[in-house]
Amino acid sequence: QIQLVESGGGLVQVGDSLRLSCAASGRTFSSSAMAWFRQAPGEEREFVATIYREDMTYYRDSVKGRVTISRDVAKNTVYLQMNSLKPEDTAVYYCAADGDKVNAAVDYTQPSAYDYWGQGTQVTVSS
Repeated sequence: QIQLVESGGGLVQVGDSLRLSCAASGRTFSSSAMAWFRQAPGEEREFVATIYREDMTYYRDSVKGRVTISRDVAKNTVYLQMNSLKPEDTAVYYCAADGDKVNAAVDYTQPSAYDYWGQGTQVTVSS
């Protein structure tokens, strides 16, 4: 059974940092894109960051310079380091993985690009 399990969320203050982890089991995703999305109450799920071919990364504009996505292939785990957190970062954060090898024709900023999802971890940034 393929599973993605997120951890590391919590309640923090403005300007604090958090590192989210997503541990995959059931198969490896070293040749696939993995990503983080987030969803605030009443909002649609939105792209945060993705890591894909040879560890290339891409971020949404509002998190560039504050967020870093990385992965440990040996641990089959992807991370999201978030610094200088803002109240607008408050959301449930979801890990996602594509079931196929990286494909240049795929838009990895879209939820439809991913086959597997975690259950989410809550991040709340208090002012």
